[in-house]
Amino acid sequence: MKIASYETDLIDAQWALIKHYLPKAKKRGRPRTDLRLIWAAILYLVKAGCAWRLLPQNFPPWKTVYHHFRQWSRSGLLARLNTKLRALARQTLGKHVQPTAAVLDSQTVRSNPHGGEVGYDAGKKTKGRKRFLLVDTLGWVLGAAVQPANTPERAGAQVLLTPLLPHFTWLRKLWVDGGYTGADFAAWTKTLRPLLDVEVVKRSDDVSGFKVLPKRWVVERTFGWLTQHRRLVRDYERTETSATGWIFIAMIRVMLRRLA
Repeated sequence: MKIASYETDLIDAQWALIKHYLPKAKKRGRPRTDLRLIWAAILYLVKAGCAWRLLPQNFPPWKTVYHHFRQWSRSGLLARLNTKLRALARQTLGKHVQPTAAVLDSQTVRSNPHGGEVGYDAGKKTKGRKRFLLVDTLGWVLGAAVQPANTPERAGAQVLLTPLLPHFTWLRKLWVDGGYTGADFAAWTKTLRPLLDVEVVKRSDDVSGFKVLPKRWVVERTFGWLTQHRRLVRDYERTETSATGWIFIAMIRVMLRRLA
């Protein structure tokens, strides 16, 4: 296979960071497609934003690439790989592997007609889906969940945090925006993590125009990193699992570029 050189291709140092966490080839059956080529194709897709069937012929067949992406999204491999790289990225900056503080927020994106479940966000006047992100103070994703756009902030946060908080034993501080105001949400988080302190960072009513808000700018920057990948500018996915998988793919790419 002739290999073209794209800006999204993995260099040797980047491939060395992730290859050990990928599934081993089976001893029986047909020879497996080189997983480095599969990753090159997936990273090309998330950055270029093209349809599966428009994948350049330099890559493996699109059905093969899609099979691996779907399998890794469903099995949680992409989330686990994001966790491994996040730990390494934090260590290189002198941070502890487990964060003690995090920021929670959501982003509503317009959906293309794809047959998947979507909703209408009246506040943003947008029909699509809502991405809920929990990030550390460096902006690295701790967890992600995708829900219809009409999902209330607190309900979406509960979908995201329920499986996450029991595992983040070091977490002591959580910054949120005004959508999570209220004693009920703070009390609910303490049922999962009793020592977690929830602080609401509100926008001042007497300030007009753009203003950087303490701590919340961190997660806003992460949303900016995501939308630098054309696959994530809009919601093209039929399933919420695939939509979440692309978030992890984009963050894996960002961290790989920082690490090597």
